[in-house]
Amino acid sequence: MKKFFDTLKNIWSIPELKSKILVTLLLLLVYRFCTYIVLPGIDPNKLSSLSGAKSGALGLIDAFSGGAFSQASILALGIMPYISASIFMQLMSILVPQMQKVQKDGESGRKKINQWTRYLTVIVTFAQAYAYVGYLKTMGHDAIIESFTTYFWLTTPILLTAGTLFVMWIGEKITDKGLGNGTSIIIMIGILARFPGAITREFQSKAVNGSGGILIFVIEVAILVAVIMGLILLIQGVRKVPVNYAKQIVGNRQFGGARQFLPLKVNSAGVMPIIFAQAIMFLPTLISYTSFENKEGISRIFSDPRDPVHMVFYGIIVIGFTFLYTSLIFNPKQVADDLKRNNGFVPGVKPGQPTADFIGSVMDKITLPGAVLLAVVGILPGFAQRAGVTQGFAAFFGGTSLLIMVAVILDTLQQIETQLLMRQYDGLMKSGRIQGRQSVTNAVI
Repeated sequence: MKKFFDTLKNIWSIPELKSKILVTLLLLLVYRFCTYIVLPGIDPNKLSSLSGAKSGALGLIDAFSGGAFSQASILALGIMPYISASIFMQLMSILVPQMQKVQKDGESGRKKINQWTRYLTVIVTFAQAYAYVGYLKTMGHDAIIESFTTYFWLTTPILLTAGTLFVMWIGEKITDKGLGNGTSIIIMIGILARFPGAITREFQSKAVNGSGGILIFVIEVAILVAVIMGLILLIQGVRKVPVNYAKQIVGNRQFGGARQFLPLKVNSAGVMPIIFAQAIMFLPTLISYTSFENKEGISRIFSDPRDPVHMVFYGIIVIGFTFLYTSLIFNPKQVADDLKRNNGFVPGVKPGQPTADFIGSVMDKITLPGAVLLAVVGILPGFAQRAGVTQGFAAFFGGTSLLIMVAVILDTLQQIETQLLMRQYDGLMKSGRIQGRQSVTNAVI
């Protein structure tokens, strides 16, 4: 306990780190305050009709926005349009040769891509804003003030777009002046904002059964802690491939020859396969409402996390997208070329294409268990609900919410630890360095 308080004291004694923490907390406080500002023309006392937004894909959007989506807030769309635009630009930077050239231009190329991402965010936000207006007209028509109906179609998309741009600005300020990746932290705060209410409702639902229900609640919390610890191991899991560097003799001095390791992550794709899988699973549900008679059956298979068929489909899609996304972001040929260029080689493997094939084979072998574990994490909320856990609390047993939350916390702790070690203080952990991810599009958000 003394070491913990000493670490907090050391953190607060570093002016730069103290400033970053205060700026981050202040901006997050402003963000959370704005999530409670309701759109003009909406009666907040009649928003109970939007309770359906707390499940399925809409529930994911509501979680990312910290409940602003179901509250019809000016920040209802949150940071999601920016995330969608960032993911699209990231994929284009991998698939389109012209975009690859821009990305390789260094700082100027990065600024260009960021500017294009902002423009695309405005377009995506406008499209989603009009879709949200239609959703409010359908699901929350009782909450719309009748005298304001004429102006609702005009003012709401403008305010929602301005709200998303404001959240994007807060995220960029946190990244520049604060601590950690701003976009990821905003999403994490939105997810964490739902946790107190979820665990309170879960405790209340179990407390009515007396001491037996409270014991079940304690067991559920213990299982949640175990899942989080396993997820940390999944995120930080690394397979080390030994690499030797060729010896070079200059005069009587000898350089190189030391054995090093090429770290390959067990889960290189991060949270992206789960995000893609949820989007794919949600699409048939939308189509079914306009094209099929058996709407309830199709909706249950593709959107009910408790359905066994849903779990099987969801798991297969997550595994498939894990391999697909890993192949997009990891190029064994480029790694082999970099090793050859730096006079490095894998012991017992010829340089060039054989090294690329070997690294690709190792990556496939470690990606498979990582993909299976990711699929298990994705369907855990369904198992939790089938075991009697309330829907809100079950969402924290796995899926996108838990993955992003754990990854962002690890990344933030890693940055704090780096600041401490740079100033010769003890780190946050006694054994090894904390490993995290830098952004939600590579992990997080």
